[in-house]
Amino acid sequence: MTKSKLTIEVIEASQNNLKNISVSLPVDEITVFTGVSGSGKSSLVFGVLAAESQRQLNFTFPSYLRNRLPQSGTPHVRHISGLSTAIIVDQKPIGMNSRSTVGTATDASPLLRLIFSRVGKPWAGYSPAFSFNDASGMCPACQGSGEVYDIDESELIDMSKSINEGAFNFKAYQPGSWYWKWYKRTGLFDADKKLQDYTQQELELLLHAEPAPLKNPPAGWYATAKYEGIVHRFRHMFIDNISQGMQKRFHDELQRIIHKMTCPLCAGARLNQAALACKIDGQNIAQLSDLPVRRLADIVSEWQSPDILPAVENLLLLLRTMIDLGLGYMQLSRTTPTLSGGEAQRIKMVRHLGSSLTRFTYIFDEPSTGLHPLEVQHFGKILRKLCDKGNTVLIVEHDPDLITLADHIVDMGPGSGSEGGNVLFSGSYPQFLRSCTPTAASMTAPRHFRTARQSQQIALAIKDLNVNNLKNINVEIYQGILTVLTGVAGSGKSTLVKALIHLYPHIRYLDQSPLHGSIRSTVATYLDIMDRIRTHFAKANGVARAWFSAASKGGCEVCKGKGIRTSELAFLGNAESECEACNGSGYNPTALSYLYRGSSIDQVMALTVSQALTFFADDTSITQPLLRMEQVGTGYLTIGRATSTLSGGERQRVKLSTVMAQQEAILILDEPTTGLHGQDVSHFIALIQQLVDSGTTVIMVEHNLDVMLSADWLIDLGPGAGDEGGEIVYRGQADAIVDCTRSLTGKALRRYLHESH
Repeated sequence: MTKSKLTIEVIEASQNNLKNISVSLPVDEITVFTGVSGSGKSSLVFGVLAAESQRQLNFTFPSYLRNRLPQSGTPHVRHISGLSTAIIVDQKPIGMNSRSTVGTATDASPLLRLIFSRVGKPWAGYSPAFSFNDASGMCPACQGSGEVYDIDESELIDMSKSINEGAFNFKAYQPGSWYWKWYKRTGLFDADKKLQDYTQQELELLLHAEPAPLKNPPAGWYATAKYEGIVHRFRHMFIDNISQGMQKRFHDELQRIIHKMTCPLCAGARLNQAALACKIDGQNIAQLSDLPVRRLADIVSEWQSPDILPAVENLLLLLRTMIDLGLGYMQLSRTTPTLSGGEAQRIKMVRHLGSSLTRFTYIFDEPSTGLHPLEVQHFGKILRKLCDKGNTVLIVEHDPDLITLADHIVDMGPGSGSEGGNVLFSGSYPQFLRSCTPTAASMTAPRHFRTARQSQQIALAIKDLNVNNLKNINVEIYQGILTVLTGVAGSGKSTLVKALIHLYPHIRYLDQSPLHGSIRSTVATYLDIMDRIRTHFAKANGVARAWFSAASKGGCEVCKGKGIRTSELAFLGNAESECEACNGSGYNPTALSYLYRGSSIDQVMALTVSQALTFFADDTSITQPLLRMEQVGTGYLTIGRATSTLSGGERQRVKLSTVMAQQEAILILDEPTTGLHGQDVSHFIALIQQLVDSGTTVIMVEHNLDVMLSADWLIDLGPGAGDEGGEIVYRGQADAIVDCTRSLTGKALRRYLHESH
């Protein structure tokens, strides 16, 4: 392919840890940025290139609108030329609202609704009538959520007791309460008879009777008062019309009694009956939205009516793009909060890959996340198509298959934080392999299976598991070894893990979910070392510890200790900017004036885990948790880093560091190498092997081929995703999987081993 002569020139960039670097990047080609975590890749790509593109684009808008757009600030760089409009496709969640779905995020659902409004029978209305987010289409019972809150009567009513014995299992209805007396006064029931001895008619009257006047009211009964069954009254008081005061007062009891359940009217479809009655070839829009995209595409391709042909063609383009991105197992009805980071990133790509626009700069943040090695190869071909259309593609990545894809490689390092920020290499892939960088060394390192351990005979057994897409599988996971669960995305790995945890509650599961803590939680607070740090500062200066808390005396008065200021911009969302009063530290001038060993509290919080190990070398209560953090490959994180900004892989490794000293018997890790450089993966594998040697049984869900090579036992699910997966394709000693012709994982490992020779 003829190489473009146009380039993006970056001159003297010093953003974050970048050390006045200059680099030339080819236009209309694929450039991959590599390097250990914290080496400066993201600072260069997102902090400089993406930020400058956004800043210059904002200047094309009128000033009144420009002031309302999110401001990313001016990057620290002397000069940039050749930069085009950047489209950032990152792993940030698409939306945490359960009303946002894969279909709405890709624009596939609006097209499907349009088609139903034109040819669906019987006619139910225009396209909004098929949307659960629109009043004309949503189910009236659940307001389009698909779920309702209702009463678990077994928690509210104790059938083994009489009214006098406390059959009403709720504080406000207990014997002696006003409501208890109210039901007794009616004279309708024998208060000493156990409810289980009531006739069906008596029970119905006690529990479910609609409000109605009493035929023979007792003395003192209000003339306008109506009797109603206790369940009916409870629903009216504590579900339909509950006040905040009542909710707070009875919170724990209400959580026991009131549960969320599938809406009985729409059966979870979210739509009203008119929309659900409208069908095309015998299926309504909810049924089609619940199908895997792969099967939906086959059905849509059969729709040939001239009235809907343009909409069908556009819908098919979106569906086939999703299939090309390895998302054919998904349903349009799947809610976006359930997507992984990698899935969210690929969902964002759907619109872009179908676009005919060119001359953009597409920026991807580790797009291989969550993808099986064979899916990564396929994804690489899609990125190549995007580039061939006349776009520039910039990728921050660790995966060897995507690094191999590059026309140009920029390798950052050599270390992380202050030890990084340099361009170690900039050039073609063949030249890169001959370089001496840590990334090149990792790419060219010999590859082979590790000699497997002998497992214990004790096993975690699962029999006839038939959940989601799993097809009555039977599997044994032996203790005392490292077992790796493999398979394409959507093959059933997560379902199997959830079943394991359900059957064996003593298993410790570390996933990539957010860390527990407040919105002010940092690495230091999560590791429980912040109090010791505050104590050191307080003793050194003879003042209260509260001066070294951004949430207390030490907090900046302008931003209230948050370090950022948020501006609400209505439909444009919120714009965040660094607090000018404290320069983003979150501390006030008085707090910053106190020093410990020559450093202020904000300077200490800016130390990386590795630097803090040296700074607090004489305090083992601080260094021990920090040392474990370094062992799991997160030594580059600053101790003041907000936990809410950590990636999924980082969150999981931080969790692992806190349990390492607890000697867990059985540990499950969910793709823990996400975001790790090849060199860091090797260190992480060595750590896991130490854990297993010390007696911990480790089960890892992984796509990383080096992790598979280090496993004692492999369980491969598939062969495909969704309804094409859910089977045990291979289980056995790791090195024998390469002989399993049905296993896509075995195929990927054969190729990976062959490339190393």
